[in-house]
Amino acid sequence: MVLNSLDKMIQLQKNTANIRNICVLAHVDHGKTTLADCLISSNGIISSRLAGKLRYMDSREDEQIRGITMKSSAISLHYATGNEEYLINLIDSPGHVDFSSEVSTAVRICDGCIIVVDAVEGVCPQINALTGTLFTSKVLEERAERETESQVNPNSEQGEQVYDWSTGLEDTDDSHLYFSPEQGNVVFTSAIDGWGFGIEPFARIYSQKIGIKKEVLMKTLWGDYYINMKAKKIMKGDQAKGKKPLFVQLILENIWSLYDAVLKKDKDKIDKIVTSLGLKIGAREARHSDPKVQINAICNQWLPISHAVLAMVCQKLPSPLDITAERVERLMCTGSQTFDSLPPETQALKAAFMKCGSEDTAPVIIFVSKMFAVDAKALPQNKPRPLTQEEIAQRRERARQRHAEKLAAAQGQAPLEPTQDGSALETCPKGEEPRGDEQQVESMTPKPVLQEENNQESFIAFARVFSGVARRGKKIFVLGPKYSPLEFLRRVPLGFSAPPDGLPQVPHMAYCALENLYLLMGRELEYLEEVPPGNVLGIGGLQDFVLKSATLCSLPSCPPFIPLNFEATPIVRVAVEPKHPSEMPQLVKGMKLLNQADPCVQILIQETGEHVLVTAGEVHLQRCLDDLKERFAKIHISVSEPIIPFRETITKPPKVDMVNEEIGKQQKVAVIHQMKEDQSKIPEGIQVDSDGLITITTPNKLATLSVRAMPLPEEVTQILEENSDLIRSMEQLTSSLNEGENTHMIHQKTQEKIWEFKGKLEQHLTGRRWRNIVDQIWSFGPRKCGPNILVNKSEDFQNSVWTGPADKASKEASRYRDLGNSIVSGFQLATLSGPMCEEPLMGVCFVLEKWDLSKFEEQGASDLAKEGQEENETCSGGNENQKLQDGCSEAFEKRTSQKGESPLTDCYGPFSGQLIATMKEACRYALQVKPQRLMAAMYTCDIMATGDVLGRVYAVLSKREGRVLQEEMKEGTDMFIIKAVLPVAESFGFADEIRKRTSGLASPQLVFSHWEIIPSDPFWVPTTEEEYLHFGEKADSENQARKYMNAVRKRKGLYVEEKIVEHAEKQRTLSKNK
Repeated sequence: MVLNSLDKMIQLQKNTANIRNICVLAHVDHGKTTLADCLISSNGIISSRLAGKLRYMDSREDEQIRGITMKSSAISLHYATGNEEYLINLIDSPGHVDFSSEVSTAVRICDGCIIVVDAVEGVCPQINALTGTLFTSKVLEERAERETESQVNPNSEQGEQVYDWSTGLEDTDDSHLYFSPEQGNVVFTSAIDGWGFGIEPFARIYSQKIGIKKEVLMKTLWGDYYINMKAKKIMKGDQAKGKKPLFVQLILENIWSLYDAVLKKDKDKIDKIVTSLGLKIGAREARHSDPKVQINAICNQWLPISHAVLAMVCQKLPSPLDITAERVERLMCTGSQTFDSLPPETQALKAAFMKCGSEDTAPVIIFVSKMFAVDAKALPQNKPRPLTQEEIAQRRERARQRHAEKLAAAQGQAPLEPTQDGSALETCPKGEEPRGDEQQVESMTPKPVLQEENNQESFIAFARVFSGVARRGKKIFVLGPKYSPLEFLRRVPLGFSAPPDGLPQVPHMAYCALENLYLLMGRELEYLEEVPPGNVLGIGGLQDFVLKSATLCSLPSCPPFIPLNFEATPIVRVAVEPKHPSEMPQLVKGMKLLNQADPCVQILIQETGEHVLVTAGEVHLQRCLDDLKERFAKIHISVSEPIIPFRETITKPPKVDMVNEEIGKQQKVAVIHQMKEDQSKIPEGIQVDSDGLITITTPNKLATLSVRAMPLPEEVTQILEENSDLIRSMEQLTSSLNEGENTHMIHQKTQEKIWEFKGKLEQHLTGRRWRNIVDQIWSFGPRKCGPNILVNKSEDFQNSVWTGPADKASKEASRYRDLGNSIVSGFQLATLSGPMCEEPLMGVCFVLEKWDLSKFEEQGASDLAKEGQEENETCSGGNENQKLQDGCSEAFEKRTSQKGESPLTDCYGPFSGQLIATMKEACRYALQVKPQRLMAAMYTCDIMATGDVLGRVYAVLSKREGRVLQEEMKEGTDMFIIKAVLPVAESFGFADEIRKRTSGLASPQLVFSHWEIIPSDPFWVPTTEEEYLHFGEKADSENQARKYMNAVRKRKGLYVEEKIVEHAEKQRTLSKNK
């Protein structure tokens, strides 16, 4: 029986001080959902007997089959202690690394969390990744099901500590940061057996029995202490003296004795324990043959898990009113912005956040962390409602009349048969019954339409109110992640009084009404009219306005909240197409819905027209495909083999060859097959220097470019990847300055970040060849924020990402600037698709050594002279010189207005287009004259396994090109923790294979980590005598890099050099096999 009505929940929502928004975090299979079941059963929503078996929060069918949680779902619980009543909004989150994006959506709208740690496996890598540095005491290792619940620091948001660790760390008292039972932020539980305790209740009991102060026991019940019963004193150093610790002696032995009695079925001892604890056990439980039922019945009354956990949550976790200033500032600052750089109207909202007020004047601020799909039938308004007494009476009367009519028709059927239709027509106007039938027909007609609607998925926003009261029907601004309040304040004058509908169009901002508000109750939804601040809620009717996440605010000066950061990067791609081409529209619609319903998935349409699904891992991919087939598109689909992403780069020339001989000391022999030479053959008209400088001329021979490619150090590539947001904001500033706008003022802190970034680059780019390179960086690529750089060493035109174009003579500068955009565009295209297999480049520096436009200028001058001559001939009358000058200036203006395009209408097209193509080709040839390498995406792989299956784990890893980084034994157990790296290309089916080979004793967690250069050269052929002797003439042993490269080229439809056997003859041996 549900203990609390909806009215009770609505009443509790109004007391913000007694609300706790919490989520449950843990490694996969550590018992989050089992714990959630125990807490839900305390509210009577499910039976306590089913807790742990039902897994109430796992509402999806595939969650129940696989036995893992795949989505975060919320439920509101009531907890009363003393005179205080609390509302606990509990969010159960997944533990599998593929669904860590769901954890991010849950953590954003919570104020704290419960961390579940398995007593045997301990703190796993997934927990460290989710919560940052986690300090825990060594927990008891008595049973595998026992978990330790500890609460994360409320001020930490996704592992980002707000404490400044660098200053005063030695002097400050940081004891409150640690998890320790004496602080009351750790409880020991077994969710499967339904018990849980902190040390505080035991300290209270034993202080009365032994006569030692409760405060002393609180400090000594956990730790290296034992009790001297004669002296009734607590002594330190139990390990050294071979004594039992207090925790074991006073607490664990009591629990062990209970287990011992129940498992041995010692009825007298059980009765003694039950009477001494003052419990009442039902006859059914006492007689039950399964000992777990008895343990559950006793522990549920003696040490109820829900009381231990919820009491800790209410005491130790903050309410929405206790939100810290640091967290508010971090939420309001997107990208590289700082709080001080926000406009004053935006900064004023900080007070509303901190106050969390419910007055009518308080601005309404709601954050939508994700959209989730529910079946339209599950919505409260579509559920069949119970009939009233009047409606039941009407239905009964109608049924009675219909029955009487049928009897009458049956009795008079024979004589009335010929005139039945006529008599029916006659009686229709008079009789009341047919009118009832007509009403019935009318009420039945819209049902098919409703059924069609019910088959559709409805989207609910998973949100939290941070300020103000969310009321049904209230009009509100929907701010997308890219919305800028600065843009709004620039377009709309200060103190605007226009109605919101009449405001000018601002990008990424919409205006809509809150249609339906719901209380989230696990699998159920309850209808609400209004939601006070600090509560978690569901909002219906936003599917046309919100894609994945958004900020809702009654004031447009509110900034969008900082985007969610996902631990698992989407890396697994598959192309999807319908089995029947006619069903393509359903697939497109279904993929749009899937994109909205999943926070992590990405949907792309490639240039080839393929619809590509990008997911975080194999399990996530399977869930997305199932959703697409069964819920969103409802069609049969064909799925391609996974599309593996690669990157292309160059390296320094190797010092040793493939047989570890120093290059240059062996005698070169004739190369039999010219594969490498063919690959790096440079067309005529392109000059290549010995050090790899490529000089290339545009098709119309008016401009010459000299480009060199150099590999960037690994540290620099890493810095560029980490600062992509900062590079993007720098690009926005530069483009706005070029357009003559000063709206994006550089704030001091942003400027400091830029100089710090520049300083890091200068620190790592040292040496003769990198001298002054950082100051000459012209652009980053691809997409102007990637890990490749373009350096401009040309004397004629100086341009830098740090300072913008150098101001020289205005006409010359503008000409070079316009043509410079074409050079940058060529560089962007070259870095987006490399020469090996059209994959993006990474870690390459292109240096533009020379940029000769002298012929272009001469051509332009002669062209102007010709135009002037023509003008001169056509002009008649006086003042011819003046007209000639006007004609020249007009022609020049026309030329400059065409952004540097040649006024000549030659067959090669516009000059800017020629420059783009020439720059792209120059970059590609500059790459091809250097040693090219492929870069593979790598997973970090964490495996926990016992010693007896360790060899099998290593066998699977080595077969799949994996590399073990470290292996350590977990103290006190026979478990080994193996940390390895594995190429994404080799990871498909890895988890299944490792489980099969180890009989389920090892299970890996794969997280995308980094890009790594594949050491082998994809174009390698033997060129020295030693290599011929070692590898043979054909050298046809499989080269890993070449295998990957050819697979990508084949998929993209590019030319692949393969030896295909034609007219093969069957080989026969002379003597038959005997």
